[in-house]
Amino acid sequence: MDWRWQFRSRIRTADELTKPLGLRRGERRALGEVTRACRAAATPYYFSLIRAGDPLDPIRLQCIPDSREIASPVGLDDPLEEQAHSPVPGLIHRFRDRCLVLATNRCAVYCRHCNRRRLWREPERMLGSRGLEAVAGYIERRPALREVILSGGDPLTLSDGRLERILARLHAIGHVEVMRIGSRMPVVLPMRITEGLCGLLRRYRPLWLLTQFNHPREITAEAAGACERLLEAGIPVLNQSVLLKSVNDDYRTMRELLYGLERIGVKPYYLFQCEEVRGTAHFRVDVHDGMRLMEKLWKTTSGICLPRYVADRPGTKGKVPLQPVSLL
Repeated sequence: MDWRWQFRSRIRTADELTKPLGLRRGERRALGEVTRACRAAATPYYFSLIRAGDPLDPIRLQCIPDSREIASPVGLDDPLEEQAHSPVPGLIHRFRDRCLVLATNRCAVYCRHCNRRRLWREPERMLGSRGLEAVAGYIERRPALREVILSGGDPLTLSDGRLERILARLHAIGHVEVMRIGSRMPVVLPMRITEGLCGLLRRYRPLWLLTQFNHPREITAEAAGACERLLEAGIPVLNQSVLLKSVNDDYRTMRELLYGLERIGVKPYYLFQCEEVRGTAHFRVDVHDGMRLMEKLWKTTSGICLPRYVADRPGTKGKVPLQPVSLL
């Protein structure tokens, strides 16, 4: 199936969501209020994974707007202080040896727990030629920057040609040794991982792809095939899950997810504590519950399957491990 059709056909409005979800009039009205305040979109593929009629379906919780997003003022728009570490538009420089480039602010699916929800207030846009030159110039003047992470939004919403222009420009900087791409496309739009895209990415190795599977039902045959194509192209695939209440915060679900990732050759890398972003309080799991979950997984699960449970801290503090201390 053509990924471009999937992207063009994203389900975006309350009217489009109402019938397949079987919403009542009051629920539809509440959904409309949220979609007017907070951008929403889901690909037909990802939407098809939802179990209709189940308001607690873990796929639905991740992609369908919830009135709780606008009901509580708790949280921050930018909890990691990324804007304070953005010396030029489209670039975030929090750590000495690596930086993050925002290739676009658009996604195939707008995850309701996203830590960059602040970007949803702006029209969908992409990093243009002038912006790319400003970003590349900043990196060129700082030889300590050895690693560049292409993020967004989702960089793989760009066409192959536009994506290659960005990768080629950054790859040409002599001191840039490694590039990463952060993308949920293997999960929410696996048709995007075409043979052509994989051939393009192969030309810019060493290049790593970091994705985000949060629930075992996301590991479909299509998603597994997308990851297999990347791996065959020599692109390592790592997974960065977010610990989400009612989605993956129980032992059986998380172990099934981790084992499923191992089966398709994707290394569980991080399990993130959900950040204190405004509109996401209903997703956050108490950190002590998260540590208890990880402790049980450590005792019962193959080591190759275990991610590092971390919280990302503001500014330049980075990722802090969250784990109980064991002397035995």
